[in-house]
Amino acid sequence: MENLLSIITFAPIVAALILAIFLRGEDRAAQMNAKWVALFATLVTFLMSLFLLAGFDGADTGFQFVEDHDWIMGLRYKVGVDGISVLFVLLTTFLMPLVIWSAWQVETRVKEYMIAFLLLEGLMIGVFIALDLVLFYLFFEAGLIPMFLIIGIWGGKDRIYAAFKFFLYTFLGSVLMLVAMIAMYVDAGTTDIVALLRHDFSSAPMVVLGFQVAGGLQTLLWIAFFASFAVKMPMWPVHTWLPDAHVQAPTAGSVVLAAILLKMGGYGFLRFSLPMFPIASDMLAPFVLWLSAIAIVYTSLVALAQSDMKKLIAYSSVAHMGYVTMGIFAANQQGIDGAIFQMISHGFISGALFLCVGVIYDRMHTREIDAYGGLVNRMPAYALVFMFFTMANVGLPGTSGFIGEFLTLMGAFQANTWVAAVATSGVILSAAYALWLYRRVVFGDLIKESLRSIADMDRREKLIFAPLVAMTLLLGVYPRVVTDVIGPSVGALVADYQDAIPAEATELADAAATH
Repeated sequence: MENLLSIITFAPIVAALILAIFLRGEDRAAQMNAKWVALFATLVTFLMSLFLLAGFDGADTGFQFVEDHDWIMGLRYKVGVDGISVLFVLLTTFLMPLVIWSAWQVETRVKEYMIAFLLLEGLMIGVFIALDLVLFYLFFEAGLIPMFLIIGIWGGKDRIYAAFKFFLYTFLGSVLMLVAMIAMYVDAGTTDIVALLRHDFSSAPMVVLGFQVAGGLQTLLWIAFFASFAVKMPMWPVHTWLPDAHVQAPTAGSVVLAAILLKMGGYGFLRFSLPMFPIASDMLAPFVLWLSAIAIVYTSLVALAQSDMKKLIAYSSVAHMGYVTMGIFAANQQGIDGAIFQMISHGFISGALFLCVGVIYDRMHTREIDAYGGLVNRMPAYALVFMFFTMANVGLPGTSGFIGEFLTLMGAFQANTWVAAVATSGVILSAAYALWLYRRVVFGDLIKESLRSIADMDRREKLIFAPLVAMTLLLGVYPRVVTDVIGPSVGALVADYQDAIPAEATELADAAATH
């Protein structure tokens, strides 16, 4: 289908415009119309994305479904997908109908709420398909606006603080990326990402502010992009905005934030850092590997100390993103396969865990762990679903969580044995905080009077969880659904990366690791 990527990207945005222009009123009927239009638009977008998967050639390592048109001021509108990006598009379109359906009980400014999520979907898809620097930056930054509004308008009591913290952290990190993009254009003479992937950015040492920079221009560009993507993931120690954002965001906002928005940082490392700045990536890889290992252990320990369910799961997300960055900068087939698999898997599992919190929050209006206990006596279906995703989050074999962690640890072991050993302790710690949470919320006697009348999940809530359970199981027992799609593109990325690193660059990396 011609212009399929553009149709998928702009279908939810068009639906948002239809809501904004034609829907009037704040009565019950108008609210339901807004919800149904948003749900229908996201479902149609998902169905169209299935054509993308059906027509995708997994053996082709190049970009497919490419659209290249004149845009404005000499810039070009160029989009396309490869094996690395196509599954992120599908993850987004798969989750958004569930996100909209999970927000069925929202009653405040419903039309605006749905518009924000529809705009966000289109902008997130745009990030994964953009093949031009300017287009990528516009999609990347514009996505901040609807999420800022979702947290700031429909969030909790400290929503303004959390919204501004989220916006400032992520925006300031991206300022350096914009400077780097301008420098790339000056050096290469183009903003075409495909051409930039073939461009050889200088790695000759250079003096900056009186200091000699090993790796030269590549190192400076790598640092600028790292500043943006590390905040977006987020990596330790620039992760502090995430727990606040999750705690204050409405349930649907938390799901999108954890399941999709965090993946933009990892995608950026794969699209820019490794292929465009291979020498700098190789030289600074030990730094990122140790940062990832520290993040896994530290944030897992912090999760153990939380009394708020959302904050605990937020810290869990930071820990799991540590496996992602560790796999990416291991820079081998297993590591990068594992990192992408972990991002896809985490999208299903973390989204489901935040939905689990939302189910009981809608009933009790508190996220405090101590407010619960013994829910299995009143909510057996909920207890079963919560247990399944708790085990998947721990990395139980047979679930997608196991495959991602195993592959990233395998890749990390090949790159740095000590990093892999430290990171493996995170598997034990994740079991500690996840099972501790589950035991206190679900098991035990039902002694709190306020819980005696709590109702189990209704049909709508069960249907929302059903596809998430199915995908988590499918990827856990048949990971080739993902690895067959990403494998050839990752193999080409690894081969190009290794070919671009001369012997002297490897010596620089060894020296950096030593010091």
